[in-house]
Amino acid sequence: METNTHPTTHTPRTLRAFDTARNSIKVYGALGVVALGAVAVLAGSGHKVNTFMWVRAVLLPVVAVLIYRMVVSASRGSRRAFQRVDTLVVIMPIAIIGVDLIPGVCPPWYAVMQTLCMLPVVRVAFLTRGSALRVAFPKGR
Repeated sequence: METNTHPTTHTPRTLRAFDTARNSIKVYGALGVVALGAVAVLAGSGHKVNTFMWVRAVLLPVVAVLIYRMVVSASRGSRRAFQRVDTLVVIMPIAIIGVDLIPGVCPPWYAVMQTLCMLPVVRVAFLTRGSALRVAFPKGR
């Protein structure tokens, strides 16, 4: 049976990069919870909040937990988890910000809030493409 892990003898630089990635995803999750709270408060005070905003506001903190778990797995040597994180942190900001820019989908304040939520994810995208983490999971075998 083939395992999907890589030896976990990371360099101090790699360990710092994984720590930064974990912390960035925690910040993303916290910002997602703030966005969910804002939607709830606005809805409770009678402001217009559409279904799209509710669904997105609920899903993003959940996704943060999943990505965090993948980053932890990658830091323990899982190549598959690293590849998933590497892909998600590039696709998510593009998809989320792109959809928010479609006129009428959501109010401008919500688009700004979602963009702020994506900044830590963009940071992780740069980390996964940096040499500190690429050395932990070189291409090929």
